[in-house]
Parts: sequence; C-alpha cells; structure tokens
Amino acid sequence: MADKNHQTGEAEQENLSQLLQIRRDKLKQLQESGNDPFAVTRFVADSDSASIKADFDALEGKEVSVAGRLMSKRGMGKVSFCDLQDKSGRIQLYARKDEMDEEEYNRFKKYDIGDIVGVHGVVFRTQRGEMSVRVVTVTLLSKSLLPLPEKFHGLTSTELRYRQRYVDLIVNPEVKRNFIIRSQFIKHVRDFMDGRGFMEVETPVLNTISGGATARPFVTHHNTLDIDMYMRIATELPLKRLIVGGMDRVYEIGRIFRNEGMDPKHNPEFTTIELYQAYADFNDMMDLFEDLLSSAAQKILGTYQVQWQGEDIDLTPGWPRMPMHEAVKQYCGIDFMSISSDEEAVAAARSIGVELPETADKTWGNALYECFDQRVEGKLIQPTFITMHPVDVSPLAKRSPKDPRLTERFELFICRSEMGNAFSELNDPIDQRQRFQKQVELRDKGDDEAGMMDEDFLTALEYGMPPTGGLGIGIDRCVMLLTGADSIREVILFPTMKPLD
Repeated sequence: MADKNHQTGEAEQENLSQLLQIRRDKLKQLQESGNDPFAVTRFVADSDSASIKADFDALEGKEVSVAGRLMSKRGMGKVSFCDLQDKSGRIQLYARKDEMDEEEYNRFKKYDIGDIVGVHGVVFRTQRGEMSVRVVTVTLLSKSLLPLPEKFHGLTSTELRYRQRYVDLIVNPEVKRNFIIRSQFIKHVRDFMDGRGFMEVETPVLNTISGGATARPFVTHHNTLDIDMYMRIATELPLKRLIVGGMDRVYEIGRIFRNEGMDPKHNPEFTTIELYQAYADFNDMMDLFEDLLSSAAQKILGTYQVQWQGEDIDLTPGWPRMPMHEAVKQYCGIDFMSISSDEEAVAAARSIGVELPETADKTWGNALYECFDQRVEGKLIQPTFITMHPVDVSPLAKRSPKDPRLTERFELFICRSEMGNAFSELNDPIDQRQRFQKQVELRDKGDDEAGMMDEDFLTALEYGMPPTGGLGIGIDRCVMLLTGADSIREVILFPTMKPLD
C-alpha cells in the first residue's frame, strides 16, 4: 500500500511539473508574439459582478468593463463560457468566435484557470437565463503560472490556508466575510469613540521598559543606541501619560506583541483598543464596553443574537456584573470574604484542587484569583462582567475603598473567553511604586511575565493624574464573536506560523 501511495505521489508531482512547464511555455509564446501580459500596466473596470446582477434590468444590453480571475472554462470550440471572479463575486463570460477578433478569440481559448483578464462586453441573459457578459474584447492582464489547488485536491488544510491566505481567498472566497466584518467592526469602534469625544493617538511600539501588562515581551536590539528594547505588550502607560498631560479622552487601536503560547485564542501579535477617560471609573467603562459591543452586533449583524463556539449568545444590553469573590462562591462554594488569612485562603483553594503557580506568592488574593481562573472562567457563557479583582494580580488598578485587598477592576467574559479588561486607574504614585516594586521582586524570582519599574511613569503620576477609567479590548476576540470563528487565525489575515523547512 505504501508503494502504491508513493507511486501515486510521484505521478501527481510529474503531472504538476508538466502543467507548470505548459504555463511557462504559453507565457513565452505570448511574449514572443508581442502580447506580454506583464507589460500591461492598467485596466479600467467600470462595473463588477455584484452590481451587474443587482442592476441587471437597467444594464441589460449596455456595455460594461469588468476585471478579475478566470475560475472555470467550458466549451472552447466556437463558443466559450468562463466564470470571472472579482472582488464582489462571480459572473459568467460568454464569448463567440464570430463576434470577436479571431486572433484574440484563439488566444482567449488558451488562457488558463487562474489567469487575470480585463473584459469589455455587453450585459445579457443566456438562453438558460444566466446573467452574463457577452465578450467583445478580452485582455490578459496577468498570467497565473501556478494552477489553483482546487484543480487537484482543494485548499482544505487549515494550516495551508493560513500560510497561503492569498490562495485561500481565491478558492474559498467565503472566508472574506470574516475580514469584511473585521473591517466594519474597527470602523464602528472608531466612529463610536470619536462620537464620544475621544481622540485617536499613536504611541511607541518599541520601548526601553516592558510595562502596562503582565506578559513575556519580545526583545530586540537598537544598534545605534546599543540597547535592548521591548516590543510593546500594552499601550497603557504611554496613554495614561497623555491623561496626565491634559488629553482627557484618548484611545489607540494597534498591534500588541506578547512572546507567549499559541492556541485558538492567542496569537503572538494581536490587535487591541485601549482607551482612557479622565474623571471616570470602571463603572463608566462597563457602560461604554457594553454599549460598544452590543451596538456593533446590531449595526453589523442586525441582531443581538449570535452563535459562537456552539453556544447561543445574547448580546442584548443589561449584562450582569458580578464580583469575583461572588462568582467563586457561586461556582466553587468557597466564601473568600469570610476568610482573613493567607494560609486559610490557600488551603481553601487546594481543597477544590486549585494550586497556585510556583512564582506566585501564597496570598489570599492569589488564591481567590486562581480559584476563579481555574474553576469559574470556563463556565461563563453569556456576557458577564467579573469585577473587584484582587490587588495581587492588578498592579495598575485603584484599590477598592471598601476592601483594600480588592481593586476596582473588571474583565468581560463571553463564552469562556476574556473580551476586555478595565480599571479605575491607580493614580497614587506612592502606591504605584510599591506595586511596581512587587512586580520587580516577582521578576527576580523568575517570573518573566512580571512588570518592570517605570520611573518616568511614576514621575508623571507625581505631577498628578485625575481619577481615570481605562479599558482594553481585544479586537480579534470581538471579531471572533461576531463572525462565529472558533480560532483567532480565522480572523487574522496573516497569523503567525512556524516556517516550513
């Protein structure tokens, strides 16, 4: 059986090599006859497949110009049929030898599936009723030297689809929907923020300090300065400097880089929006987030009801807000608010099989957080704001005036996935220094995700930052929700892939 498969593979490879050579021979013949497709610099298309079909009654009998890729060929005697695929879909081309220049028609017969052509023709309906373009002239605009994969086995391998997104978009045009929705969502975000008086800004991608989140950074080297620099893991600290400077409402949409694991929810580079509003708190951020995401669903999809990861999700505004300790009590049966000591908290966590990471201090706050992370998060399906995170895991959030062990922080969870993270921002420079120092100590113990001391940010806080609400939203996760995609790679045009040897 192995020998038979090997022989079949060799035969397919030989057949492919012959096809490649045939296409190159055709290109050479075209070039030698003065019809080099790569010498064509421009073609003006005044219509496309979707608009022709939508306005067929008005366009029937009129001349149009269309351009796109040949996806199928039929006939090829004195009458030829082809499907042309452009940005908006497909339309049939109908060509007759006696209605075209003979040499041009003969060249057209030799064009291959995958070739890109420009067509001038007349809109009409065939005897079978199919809306088509009757070809008057056709120009080869680019020669496809590789056959499209669907001619052999189709492009169904997800890994190959991600590696060759350009081919994926050609042979699986339905995948374009995800990226159209992505573009619409980002536009909606900008319109939403601009309409509320926020200003879009840009902050550095390269920094001398890794800060603003707990994550392992990518490290690079600046040759002129001869220093190591970090690709940003968040935009938080530069944006809050702008709040100090009096820019009361700012946001940034941009790429974030984290040198961490890859799975269906994580890619090393991803897109976020971070926004900061002076004189606001985390409750204002909850209102804003709920309004932003629910309005996006209504505007883009026309409904609050979406399906994601096998679940029916209801994005109708009015999402529950639950303190983390209440969620742990509800799902795990442990009342952390009745526990006062670190030892008792850690023991309570262990009693339900929750262990703290080796690098984490064995504290009440870390025990509460790990119980939530390991036992509760995976049970949150409908949109739920989890609030009041422990200070141990929230180095940039303001403490709760009701309980100094907790912070005014929330994360939004939908279908077991974190969608965003927000704080009432810490603006006490003395408290902030102490928390930075705690991060430094964790880093010294081997936690390479812990933050660093940022003296310049502390200086900024010492000048005074007003009470501020801040929010970070994962754009990719939101697009996954709106498109129903199970993998982040389905909503990133060019996801990170391990190189092929």
